[in-house]
Amino acid sequence: MRQRRETASAASKGSIGGEASEESSEGAESRTAVHFGNPRRSSFVWLALLLIIIYCCSSIYHYQFQSMPVPLTADEAGKRGFSEIEAFKHVKALTEVGPHPVGSEALHLAVQYVLTACQNIKKTALWEVDVEVDIFHSKSGANNLGSGLLSGRTLVYSDLNHVVVRILPKYVSEAREQSILVSSHIDTVFSTAGAGDCSSCVGVMLELARGISQWAHGFKRAVIFLFNTGEEEGLNGAHSFITQHPWSKTVRMAIDLEAMGIGGKSSIFQAGPHPWAAENFALVAKYPSGQVIAQDLFASGAIKSATDFQVYKEVAGLSGLDFAFVDNTAVYHTKNDKLELLKTGSLQHLGENMLAFLLHIGASSHIPEGNSTEAEEDIRKNSAIYFDILVNYFWKENLGMYMVVYRQKFANMLHNSVIMQSLLIWTTSLIMGGIPAVVSLALSFLSVLLMWVFALSFSFLVAFLLPFISSSPVPYVSSPLLVVGLFGAPAFLGALIGQHLGFLLLQKYLLNAHSKRRQLPLIIKAAVVKMEAERWLFKAGSFQWLILLILGNYFKIGSSYLALVWLVSPAFAYGFFEATLTSERLPKPLKLITLILGLATPILFSAGIFIRLAATLIGGMVRFDRNPGGTPEWLGGFVIAAFIASLLSLTLVYLLSYVHLSGAKKAIILATLMLFASSLAIVLSGVVPPFSEDIARAVNVVHVVDATGKPDEGQNPKSYLSLFSTTPGNLNKEVQEINESFVCGRDKTVDFVTFLVKYGCWAYNDTVSGWSEMDIPTMHVLSDAEGNGRLTEVSIDTKGSIRWVLAINTEEIEDFELKDARDSEELISVGKKNGVDGWHIIQFSGGKNAPKLFDLTLYWRSGSTHKSDTPILKLRTDVDRLTPITERVLRKLPRWCSLFGKSTSPYTFAFLRNLYVNF
Repeated sequence: MRQRRETASAASKGSIGGEASEESSEGAESRTAVHFGNPRRSSFVWLALLLIIIYCCSSIYHYQFQSMPVPLTADEAGKRGFSEIEAFKHVKALTEVGPHPVGSEALHLAVQYVLTACQNIKKTALWEVDVEVDIFHSKSGANNLGSGLLSGRTLVYSDLNHVVVRILPKYVSEAREQSILVSSHIDTVFSTAGAGDCSSCVGVMLELARGISQWAHGFKRAVIFLFNTGEEEGLNGAHSFITQHPWSKTVRMAIDLEAMGIGGKSSIFQAGPHPWAAENFALVAKYPSGQVIAQDLFASGAIKSATDFQVYKEVAGLSGLDFAFVDNTAVYHTKNDKLELLKTGSLQHLGENMLAFLLHIGASSHIPEGNSTEAEEDIRKNSAIYFDILVNYFWKENLGMYMVVYRQKFANMLHNSVIMQSLLIWTTSLIMGGIPAVVSLALSFLSVLLMWVFALSFSFLVAFLLPFISSSPVPYVSSPLLVVGLFGAPAFLGALIGQHLGFLLLQKYLLNAHSKRRQLPLIIKAAVVKMEAERWLFKAGSFQWLILLILGNYFKIGSSYLALVWLVSPAFAYGFFEATLTSERLPKPLKLITLILGLATPILFSAGIFIRLAATLIGGMVRFDRNPGGTPEWLGGFVIAAFIASLLSLTLVYLLSYVHLSGAKKAIILATLMLFASSLAIVLSGVVPPFSEDIARAVNVVHVVDATGKPDEGQNPKSYLSLFSTTPGNLNKEVQEINESFVCGRDKTVDFVTFLVKYGCWAYNDTVSGWSEMDIPTMHVLSDAEGNGRLTEVSIDTKGSIRWVLAINTEEIEDFELKDARDSEELISVGKKNGVDGWHIIQFSGGKNAPKLFDLTLYWRSGSTHKSDTPILKLRTDVDRLTPITERVLRKLPRWCSLFGKSTSPYTFAFLRNLYVNF
C-alpha cells in the first residue's frame, strides 16, 4: 500500500480513480516535459478511424437486420421442416386477389383460400395427430380498449368470418384443455393487396400448421392457428375470437404475427407480461431477433399503432410474444406493400424460428398460466429484458445471432450495483480533489450540455429551412442516407463546437487552478492543463450515461441496458489504460486504444439498433401528419433532427474529447461542411426525388358528399372531390400532374370525424354523378324527453354502408347505448365511456350482412349547456365505390403517389352528416 501511494499517477487533485496526488518534484517535471505537446493524431489517423467506425456500424446493421437465411424448398425442408418456397405460394395467392378489406368480395375469396389450405393440411396430417378446422362466424360485438391508440373509442363489428385450426395429439386427452394460440389477420386495408401486412404472416402460419401437423403427436397441448379478419378495422377479429369462440378458454399463451413494413427479420417487439415465453424463444430459436427498445417505444405511444396482442393481453389476460416485420416501413398500407419488395429469406427466418419455438413449448411440461391473477405484481417486476447481438457470428451457421434475456429483477440488481459503485468512485474522487475537482466536473458537464444545445440548434435550423428551399419538407424519404449529410453533419459540427467551447472554459479554469497550486515551466503548465481538460471531457461522457442509467432504472425502462453498456465499457477502458499506476505523476494524452476498446462493446450492442430506429423513423414520415395540414411542415424534419442530434450527442462524447488536442480539427470541420453541402446540393438539384414508385407519398382521394350544416342553414348536400396527404408538404406538383381543376389551401377544413384535413385540395367539377340523395345516411330524433334526466333516442340509417364512424359529444352526453334496430340486439351497453378531446368515437365495420339501421339512446349530462352551435353527433359513412370523377383522378395519380389506408381513414367515397343539440 505504501508503494502504491508513492507511485500513484495523477494530473491534479480533481482526477478520478486515484489520479489525485501530491505535487511532483521539479526533477520529475523535467523528465516528463518531453511527453507534452499536442498528441500526434493526424487527419489521416482520424479519417481512418472514422471510416473503420462507419464500416463496423454498417456491418453490424447488415448482419443483425439484413442478413437472411437461405430459403428452402419443400424437398430441402422435408416433411417436418419449414419451406419458404411453399409459404411464398400462399402469399402470392392471397395478394393476387387484390386488396381485401372487411366486407369485400375479395376478402371472401381470401378466406376461402385459407380454409381450403387448412383442409388440405388436415388431409395430409400424421395419423397420430388430430387437425380440427373451423370456419368461425362471429356475432356482433364491441371492443372498448381503455389504453393506447384506441383509447376513447368503441369498436363495433358484425358478420366477420375467421378460419380457426386446432392441431393436437390424438391420444393425449388433456391436450384439449391447454393450448397455444398463434394468430394473424387475413384482411388488408383498401389501398393494398398486403403482401407484407399480413399475407406474409398468413403464409408462414399455413406452412407452420403443415409442419406442426407432422410433429404434434409428441405434444402435451394443442396449437391453435387463428386466421382472423377485422384486425385492420380495430383488432376486431382477435376480440371476437377471445370473447365468443369456445376454444379461447383453453388458451394459455398467445403469439401474434404482424407487419409494419414488408419483409426483413421478424423480431419480437412486445413480450410478456410473464417472461417465460421470451426466455424460451431465446433458448431454442435458430435466428433469434428481438429488441426491448421497440417495446419501450410502443408502450410510450411513440409508435402510433396497435396489434391483436393488445387484445390478448388486456381482454384475455394472456402472456406471450408479438412479432413484426419492419423492413421498409415507408410502404406500410400503401400500394408498395407488394410481393416484389418481399425480401428473400424473410419467411424462412420467421418460419424456422417459430417452428423451433412451437415444438419446444408444445412438448413442454409447464406453461405459466397467462390469465392467472396471482402474484401479478411479481410478474410485472420480473418482465423480460431482451436484445440480440452478434457475439458468435463466426461460428453459428449463417447469421450468428444470440439473444440475451434476463428479468427486470436482475436488471434492477445489476443497475443498482453499477450505479452505487459509480457514485462511490465519483464521490471519493471529488472528496480527494476538493473544490477544483467539483468545478472541473461542473465545467466538463457543461461541455456536454453545450454539445446538446449546439447539435440540436444546428440540425433544427436545417430542418426549419428545408421546407422553404426544397420541393418537399421530407426530401430524404426515398433516399434515407441523405439525412447523414442534412442533419448528421450539422449535428456533428454543433457537437464539436459545443464541446470545444466547454473545453476552452475548462482549460481556462484549470490553468488558473494550476497557477495557484504549483510553479511549473510555462510549456509544461499549458500541456498539463490540456491533458487534464481532455481527460475531464472523456469522463463527462461517463457521467452523462450514468445519469441516463439512473433515470432508466428508476422508471424501469427495459432498454436501460444501453446506458449500462455505454457507461461501463468506456469507464473500464479508461481505468485500465489511463488510471493505472506509473512512475509519471503528470498526465499524458489519452491513448487511442482507450477509445477503440472503450467503444467496441457499445457499438456492437447498439449500432444496428440505432440505424434501424433511424430507418423506421424516416419511413414513418410518409404518414407523419395524422391530421393533414395540422402540423407545421418543418415538424417532421425536427423529429428526425432531434433523434440524430441526440444520438450523436450521446455517442460521440467520448470520440470528440480526443479531437481538441489533435491537428485534425480543421480537416474534420471542412469534411463535415463538404458532406452537408453535397447533400444539400443533391436535394436542391432534384437529382434524387423525395419519393419514387416504390417509396410513394401517401395520399387519399375521396369523393365527399357533405350533408352537414346547422338546422337553420338547411342541409343541402355539397359534393366535391377531396385530395389530401398524411405526408408533410403541399400538393401543388401532384395537382398539376392530375390536371382536374383542384384548388389547394387551408381555406377549407374537412372534418372526417376521426381526423381533420386542414390543408388539402378540392374540386367540384363532375362530382354530381355516381351517387344520389338516397345514398345519404340519415339521423332522426325519435324522442327527446325530460324526466330524472334528459334522454334522447336517435335512429341512424347508414343507407347500405357497412363501415362508418360516429362521434358523440361527451361534453353534452354522459352515456349512450347502441342497438341493432333489426332485432334490438345490444351492441354497446350503458357504462362508463371515456372520450378524447370532447368526443367518443364509435367505429363500425362488418361483412355484407352487417346491420345498417341502428337505435342510439343518449343520456345527457345534468346541467348541460345545450350549445346550439355544437353538434351532438357527427357521422361519416364509407362506401367501397368509385364514382366517375374519382376513377379518373386515380388513373392520373402520379406514380410517386399511393392511396393510404388505415382504420380511421375513409374509402374513396364518403358521406358526412351531423346532428345538432337544438333538435
